[in-house]
Amino acid sequence: MATARPVMALLLVFAVVLAGAGAARGFYLPGVAPADYRKKDPLAVKVNQLSSIKTQLPYSYYSLPFCKPGTIVDSAENLGEVLRGDRIENSLYVFEMMEPKMCHIVCKIAPNQEEAQDLKEKIDDEYRINMILDNLPLVVPIKRLDQEAPTVYQQGVHVGVKGQYSGSEEKHFIHNHFTFLVKYHKDANTDIARIVAFEVKPYSIKHEYDGDWKGNATPLKTCDPHSRRLVVDSDSPQEVEASKEIIFTYDVNFEESPIKWASRWDTYLLMADDQIHWFSIVNSLMIVLFLSGMVAMIMLRTLYRDISKYNQLEDQEDAQEETGWKLVHGDVFRPPVNADLLCVYVGTGVQFFGMLLVTLLFAILGLLSPSNRGGLMTAVLLLWVFMGLFAGYSSSRLYKMFKGSEWKNVTIKTALMFPGIVFAIFFVLNALIWGEKSSGAVPFTTMFALVLLWFGISVPLVFVGSYVGFKKPAMEDPVRTNKIPRAIPEQPWYMNPVVSVLIGGILPFGAVFIELFFILTSIWLHQFYYIFGFLFLVFVILILTCAEITIVLCYFQLCGEDYQWWWRSYLTAGSSALYLFLYATFYFFTKLEITKTVSGVLYFGYMLIASYAFFVLTGTIGFYACFWFTRLIYSSVKID
Repeated sequence: MATARPVMALLLVFAVVLAGAGAARGFYLPGVAPADYRKKDPLAVKVNQLSSIKTQLPYSYYSLPFCKPGTIVDSAENLGEVLRGDRIENSLYVFEMMEPKMCHIVCKIAPNQEEAQDLKEKIDDEYRINMILDNLPLVVPIKRLDQEAPTVYQQGVHVGVKGQYSGSEEKHFIHNHFTFLVKYHKDANTDIARIVAFEVKPYSIKHEYDGDWKGNATPLKTCDPHSRRLVVDSDSPQEVEASKEIIFTYDVNFEESPIKWASRWDTYLLMADDQIHWFSIVNSLMIVLFLSGMVAMIMLRTLYRDISKYNQLEDQEDAQEETGWKLVHGDVFRPPVNADLLCVYVGTGVQFFGMLLVTLLFAILGLLSPSNRGGLMTAVLLLWVFMGLFAGYSSSRLYKMFKGSEWKNVTIKTALMFPGIVFAIFFVLNALIWGEKSSGAVPFTTMFALVLLWFGISVPLVFVGSYVGFKKPAMEDPVRTNKIPRAIPEQPWYMNPVVSVLIGGILPFGAVFIELFFILTSIWLHQFYYIFGFLFLVFVILILTCAEITIVLCYFQLCGEDYQWWWRSYLTAGSSALYLFLYATFYFFTKLEITKTVSGVLYFGYMLIASYAFFVLTGTIGFYACFWFTRLIYSSVKID
């Protein structure tokens, strides 16, 4: 599962690069060298997992009774690929460059009762076969009814179909004949060529032959290149039945293409919904402009006027008649309840923020291309580990400002709380996947590697950052704190903590929910997501929205003489995570066709993790915005 999420400071510097990056299509990935082929060079097709959008449970290709090579060789996989459930292995599909093959026999099988039932179940669940040639995934071109619309490419080919034949009852038919098309770009000056596309058209055909079976040399009556009998339709489909022979065959054709190697991923990454993304950006910008206007009005008019008057007043009773926010100056920096827990969550939010910012910048620069399978998830995990340094530093700095002394306890909680909760949920979900015998289950060795990264690198870095932060002088409050807390007057209903927190989360969610649709689609419908330019712009807008809505509500809260803003500021922006989870629930029931209970549990489990991470991220942004705002306004007035 890919999951992919948000994050720290070079923002506007890259904003201009962004718009172009969002629309950019092809991107050369540094470090991935093109492979050059000459005529008759061998081309080995590799097989990947069987995937389904109905179950979300991947399985190994050879878990079904497909044609197996004598020795199955697993390709080396990185950490991200293992977590995604990729299982890349060799196959019997071997081509020769620029050498077409017609009706080539792969093998013949006769599935037993259990294997036939397994095939039928996979067809019912719409499982797809995933293959790879020269690091390009196999796609099925699907023409749209609108002739002018670009061709849509489905990743992977279905194991089979379920339907009726000659008026019979509904049966299961397997795709046992593939017509491959390999497109290549040839160098004008040499005979060197590079592969730029790997497409297929699947057919179900009940092959027939005379006499005894002679292996790959058996002449087929239904498919014979010498007699010009080629498979062009599925008029006689191959039914899946126990003990019935299934002969697997394929054709392969080669076609020269003007597409260059550096742009070969353009087709896969083609987004036909650019206008929707721009609509999302414009929608989010309107929210930001609205909030910016409110913040500007508060900062430039109301606060400026208040501060000017306060600095001219000598009678405190006159000041009390003016407004309420200055009256709580003796309590506004009083440490909150559960201050250590707040420090932990703020530190974790900084860690998450830094991880996602750097990840997005790498992605924008083209360093996390889809051609580098598992690269995005690997980068996310490694950056999370190394950002532990900033988590420890920020949590200890805040804790020292609260005049806390048990910095080691806060450090341990910062290092263990969030990743511990996520790991516990992930472990339970992985046990469910393991119980389904899916290849998506993370092996014990990988689990051990994750724990090693956590305790071997992340935890020590959190301690280093915390030690450095705690050794620095504590931040001084701009005003003195009274020894006796001031009574908080009764607040109007709309400033009730629950109401204001729920209101505060609506706008940040509204700024990102359109882009969220595309992210969920890429994860759960197995589509490529590569418009990181748009995503970065949306992320910048999310930061601004969280900061501004928190500042506005914090100002209203202080004007109501309610000085307990610490946790309120965190929860105000963080409540957008609640709306994210509710939207994920809506998406589940309206867009997905998940049928298995286990698959539903996996979906909500992973979305719970995503929502929890979003809460930590947005809450930290809101907290720091309010923290800066309160220090700014109270350092600007003269306190007697």
